Amino acid sequence: MDVNRVAAIDCGTNSIRLLIADRLEGRLRDVHREMRIVRLGQGVDATGQFAPDALERTRAALVDYAALLDRFEVPTVRMVATSATRDAANRDVFFAMTAEVLGRVVPGAVAEVITGAEEAELSFNGAVGELNSDAAPFVVVDLGGGSTEVVLGGHGGVQASYSADIGCVRLTERCLHSDPPTAVEIAAAREVVRERLGEALRVVPVEKAKTWVGVAGTFTTLAALAQNMTTYDSDAIHLSQVSFGQLLPVCDQLIGMTRAQRAALGPMHEGRVDVIGGGSIVVEELADALGQRAGIDRLIVSEHDILDGIALSIS
Repeated sequence: MDVNRVAAIDCGTNSIRLLIADRLEGRLRDVHREMRIVRLGQGVDATGQFAPDALERTRAALVDYAALLDRFEVPTVRMVATSATRDAANRDVFFAMTAEVLGRVVPGAVAEVITGAEEAELSFNGAVGELNSDAAPFVVVDLGGGSTEVVLGGHGGVQASYSADIGCVRLTERCLHSDPPTAVEIAAAREVVRERLGEALRVVPVEKAKTWVGVAGTFTTLAALAQNMTTYDSDAIHLSQVSFGQLLPVCDQLIGMTRAQRAALGPMHEGRVDVIGGGSIVVEELADALGQRAGIDRLIVSEHDILDGIALSIS
């Protein structure tokens, strides 16, 4: 059997994540998977540039990832950067840093910025690989820090996609300034989300979907809380089904909580405490749209996402 060891790195607005996997006959076997909250997109929506401390946090995480690539003897790595890097005027500084750090262990390795359409396709491919084709068409939603990808398709591939210019970090920085957010701030955030999602729903015919699949940290955290977990359990979360009757009350509670109250929740990662309320607003608006347009009443949450899609895309 020809086993090919690869590594995928996803550098988003809020987190940077690593997957080292052995690829065999189109499937992946995890060797190592981890995530760091680095908030690369801190202030990008307002300033249009990466902040020096955000770049330094990202560099520190990437140095650790490079050491893991060396330890696990990974010959091939693909690193992609998404929403924040698409928007930052000083992204050349980011590229130089990533090339210098990764190039020490994998010669020639560099980060690449992918388009929203590419991001959507990679997320979709990573999310639906283990799902039964009877549940298709799927609408996969990747809710990130700076953007939200909405993708419709099946095991035959993507039929339509749209990258909406809104995510949990961008929405929080733009609208949710108080602790807890005021009713006026929440209403303003909902208007922004409805506007951005309205654009996505004009492009992606979600009414054709049978199954909603959510990927990334907002969805996985909501699933953990909906299942009353006291600690985060990735295996129990992966491919779990959450009814809207379970999901929406959790979203409502998180939106109205203070940061201290959210931080006290057992499954909550400290790097999501200040932005999960914004993410919950996006999820509520998505649930409303998918319920009305497609009759969907539950969410499937996948721990496999763009990272897995990146690893599968490596030739």
